[in-house]
Amino acid sequence: MGALSHIRVLDLSRVLAGPWCTQNLADLGADVIKVERPVVGDDTRHWGPPFAKDAQGNETAESAYFICINRNKRSITVDISKPEGQEIIRELAKESDIVIENYKVNDLLKYGLDYESLKSIKPDLIYCSITGFGQTGPYAHRPGYDFIIQGMGGFMSVTGEADEFEGASPQKSGVAIADIFTGMYATTAILAAVVHRDKTGEGQYIDMSLLDTQIAVMANVSSAYLTSGTVPARWGNASPIIVPYQTFPTSDGWMIVAAGNDSQYRHFVSAGGEEHLADNPLFKTNPLRVEHRKKLIPLLEVMTRKKSKTEWIALLEKANVPCGPINNFKEVFENEQVIARKVQINVPHPTVGNMKLVASPMKLSKTPTEVRMAPPTLGQHTDEILHERLKLNDESIASLRDKGII
Repeated sequence: MGALSHIRVLDLSRVLAGPWCTQNLADLGADVIKVERPVVGDDTRHWGPPFAKDAQGNETAESAYFICINRNKRSITVDISKPEGQEIIRELAKESDIVIENYKVNDLLKYGLDYESLKSIKPDLIYCSITGFGQTGPYAHRPGYDFIIQGMGGFMSVTGEADEFEGASPQKSGVAIADIFTGMYATTAILAAVVHRDKTGEGQYIDMSLLDTQIAVMANVSSAYLTSGTVPARWGNASPIIVPYQTFPTSDGWMIVAAGNDSQYRHFVSAGGEEHLADNPLFKTNPLRVEHRKKLIPLLEVMTRKKSKTEWIALLEKANVPCGPINNFKEVFENEQVIARKVQINVPHPTVGNMKLVASPMKLSKTPTEVRMAPPTLGQHTDEILHERLKLNDESIASLRDKGII
């Protein structure tokens, strides 16, 4: 039994931030009902290729994007633009602890599915709204997309090579970090609300904003600006305050060296046969290395190109210098540590057969996470949920289907 096996979640969210949150809750044991549009479903069902292949190698309708954020959920299709569909959602909300949605501000008000409307029928409901800019402020009604938020929230201004390099420009992250972090913060906020409800009997409303989150996760970068008033710059793979703390070329690829103190720096250059670089008065301390980085880094790059990535990592690990490879994803999933931690899991799926997923990183000793269900096919559990939660008979369900409600 998962830690949240007593919790019921009604998931009205789509794409990434909301589903990432509800997958976390589902992995911890919550019963999550994912509400999707009839016929079409969640937008991410169509975001591909790639799409998963079945045992015969034929492409299925299951997109890799949808797969990564919807395990352990049951899918029901409901047209919430119709009164009968709205009534289904209200009845499901009555039986739920948590509702999560990521519609535009006030969009659900016209359907009677906003917080105040559902609170009137479920007073202790925890209701979480996820939007680009939050429920208040001059941008509240703007649509919010991760890429735009990465730019507006400062992330792209400090990501990418420094301006002194040819072709340098601001860069987005390789994954939708504003969405993912918002989903993580939403998970934390919801769990805090559950604790409060269990203590007091009170539900509450949670207002999550991608922009708020993006600025918050800039952490020391935001703090550095607020403290100094100096606008942070892009440093590429280097650190503005530690040298050497960046990527280095080897004879056959790239590696990361993170020499966080003077001793580690000395061990690094000694391993490369260049101990004189540690004795050089320009490079003896980290502040000096930061000051003279433009002189030091080219010398270090000449040194690192003399050995292969594997040779360097073996030498530096022996010398206790923090280092690591830059793996492609084939190398990631073939890595012995990744295999030992069972990061890749295989789950039975009705159309794919054996579906490969990434396991939850949350490892609890008493209430471990568990993959109970593969990501659902569209509407896979509609009849089951309507029978179980709303006590509808087959005739009533067939009538709803004939009307296009489900």
